[in-house]
Order: sequence, then structure tokens, then C-alpha cells
Amino acid sequence: MSASFVPSRWVPGDRLATRRAAPSVAAGAPTIGVLALQGDVLEHLRALERCGARAVTVRRADQLAAVDGLVLPGGESTTIGKLLDRFGLRLPIRARIDAGLPVFGTCAGMILLSDELDQAVGQPLIGGLAVRTRRNAFGRQRDSFDTRLEVAGIAGGPIDVAFIRAPRVERVLRDDVEVLAAIDGHPVVVRQGALLATAFHPEVTGDDRLHAAFVASVRSAHDRGQRTIA
Repeated sequence: MSASFVPSRWVPGDRLATRRAAPSVAAGAPTIGVLALQGDVLEHLRALERCGARAVTVRRADQLAAVDGLVLPGGESTTIGKLLDRFGLRLPIRARIDAGLPVFGTCAGMILLSDELDQAVGQPLIGGLAVRTRRNAFGRQRDSFDTRLEVAGIAGGPIDVAFIRAPRVERVLRDDVEVLAAIDGHPVVVRQGALLATAFHPEVTGDDRLHAAFVASVRSAHDRGQRTIA
């Protein structure tokens, strides 16, 4: 699904400020971690809680081992990549991805999940998502923009999103990668198995539908695992 830029209909910060408090977490809710080394950690924690998940921060391997799903937040991808190695998390996260862990990467998180980067200088990546991504594909900080975007599989019309020094997918490397949304022909939302990635920040607008879809997928995977164990 492709789109061009659409003027924003929301005021940045307004919907976050007026959102109601997170509901109490129900018994049996999936535990979803947010990688908390750098970036939009708090915003993701709040969105996940509003969607019924038990949201926790992940900074250590033992915390990673305890989650049913993981969010890789927006931030500075080079910094996060270096910190992943410093904290001994990059390879354990990749191992859990290979074992089927649902992961949602936003902005820098999309970059970190990508198997390849379209740039001359390398940086630490987790990988697992068969795409080639380009950093700052829409321009620098001053070129950031807010828009509404149709995403395949998300009901209720266009979602509110914020592109902040955003990347985009330059090439899909495998046939099982689904393009759920694109701008001017360039994929900005992709899914491959249990991996979901967006080029933008859905966590800052107060529109929780992508988080709700991810929580539902984590809950489904968690329930399947519980039935298998039983």
C-alpha cells in the first residue's frame, strides 16, 4: 500500500497529554520488553500498557530471557548498536529472533533489525529482517514530518505517525517479507514472520493501533507456546 505525504491532522504531543491512564494488566497478559539502552523507551512502555501488555525494560540478558516479545525503539541506531555489544545483548537478541521471538522495531529499531544497510560505513546490526535499509532517507532532523498513513491489516483508517530522521527500505531481499505501507513507492512498514518494523515513530502520536496489533501477535504466540507446554 503506497501513499504520498498527507498533512497531519493531529497536534504533536496533544493526544499523548490527553490519553487516559493505562489500565491494570490482566492475568495472563504477555510480557513485552522494551530495549532500554537509548531512545523512546517510556513512550513505548506506555503504549504497550495501554494495549494490555505487561511492559518491562530490557537492559540485561536475564531480562531478555523473561519476555514474550520485544520492542526496539527509535533513537540513534549507531549508539544503540554499540551499546548492544557493550551490554552483551546483540547476539542473544538475534538468537531469540531465530527462535521465533516477536520483535517490533521502530525507526532505529528497523535499522537494527535489517540484514543490510545501504551505506558505505558499517555499524552493528541485530539482523533477521531480510531488507536493505537506508538511514535518514527522508532527510535530516529539519526534514522530519508528521502524517497519516494507511497500513494494510490495520482497521479504522489511516494511522497517525511521525517520521523523525526516518529510514526507509530500499530493497526487499526475500519473498516472505510483506510490505504493509509505502510512501512514494518506498516501503515504510514491513513484516516478516514474527518481525514487524516501521520507519516512523508510532509511539509519540497516541495512536496505539500498531502497538495493539503487535501485542495481539505476541499474545497469540504466547498462548500457542503455553498450549504446547501443556
